[in-house]
Amino acid sequence: MACCLLVLPLAVRANAITLSDSCPAGFELTRGQCKLRSLYQLYPSLEDAGVGGLKTGLPAYRDGFSPQQIDLGRYLFFDPVLSADGSVSCASCHQPERGFADGLGRSLGASGEPLRRSAPSLWNVAFQQRLFWDARASSLEEQMTGPLYDQHEMATSPEQLLATLNGIPQYRELFSQAWPQDFQAPGAQIRLDHVYLAIAAFEASLISLNSRYDQYAHGYADALTGPEKEGLNVFRSFVARCAECHTPPLFTNQQIAVIGTPEPEGLPFDAGASEPLGEPTLRGGFKVPSLRNIELTAPYMHSGRFATLREAAAFYTGGRGHAVPEGENLKIHWHIWEPNLSDEELDRLVDFLATLTDESFKPRVPAELPSGMQPVHNEFARQGVPPEDGAPIDE
Repeated sequence: MACCLLVLPLAVRANAITLSDSCPAGFELTRGQCKLRSLYQLYPSLEDAGVGGLKTGLPAYRDGFSPQQIDLGRYLFFDPVLSADGSVSCASCHQPERGFADGLGRSLGASGEPLRRSAPSLWNVAFQQRLFWDARASSLEEQMTGPLYDQHEMATSPEQLLATLNGIPQYRELFSQAWPQDFQAPGAQIRLDHVYLAIAAFEASLISLNSRYDQYAHGYADALTGPEKEGLNVFRSFVARCAECHTPPLFTNQQIAVIGTPEPEGLPFDAGASEPLGEPTLRGGFKVPSLRNIELTAPYMHSGRFATLREAAAFYTGGRGHAVPEGENLKIHWHIWEPNLSDEELDRLVDFLATLTDESFKPRVPAELPSGMQPVHNEFARQGVPPEDGAPIDE
């Protein structure tokens, strides 16, 4: 494999780019840093508000990046130059128009072969304490080294990544805009920590807290319809017990749960979090995903076992451990039992889940990249065909 990816000559590369000096929507520029602003910051913590409470405060989160660092991360996120052969970007598996997932039960890497699991949504990752389905990473910087260097995903190496980016004059200029103090000396180079922090800054800016549910939670009673309110009541009930794991306002408690989800036909059993964490009781356990923008991220579960929200919801009323493979003795989470929800209750539950959709702060896809390559952010773009409908593109 070559040491670095060939890029277009400067003469035919993208026009000069200047990084934004404004914060993304939902953030306020304070002393050069973008600080999150949300009504949820006015509410008490989960410990004081109780599980399922509408006016529950946010958990700890990451912010404080500069506008330039966030904007640089946006360019890197959509640029396939970060992959070994220039075929995939971060946005290939985390597509804005698909809730920052990719619509596949198992994602595709640079090789074109299905990976082990689906791509989790990146909305609200600023709040996540553990990353990956099996919770093996504890920071966004740690997480991104997985897909960047995995031979089945982006397949690059630290050496190739640095050689590629430092070989692009426009990227060197943009990194100097984001970290002017680090590029004062002649010949200063882009470092790996710069790359990781820029991408983390962009990902931490992906905030979704303004859905119709949120408007209802903040006091606008007419934001939800009657059936949707019925679904919320089912969701919060001690019969369905959804809110005990999918706790508002993030709609996840960020814990690992063994629920006994079956694998798609023909796939071997996935041991989940027990492998990286070395805990046998977590065999078959996965991180409780957020339900934010859940209607956009089908199929569902770690390997896309359920095609629709209705199927996923129905799984939980099928009985404790009803889908556990023969020979597996899993420690099913104690919240999983037999609620025996009716078809109508399941329908109302699905109605409510659709109210968690909010893309009002969806970032713009760059119209051009510092590498001169085309932004890659969905299956159409990977084939060289523009999508009919997708994330807004910078003009």
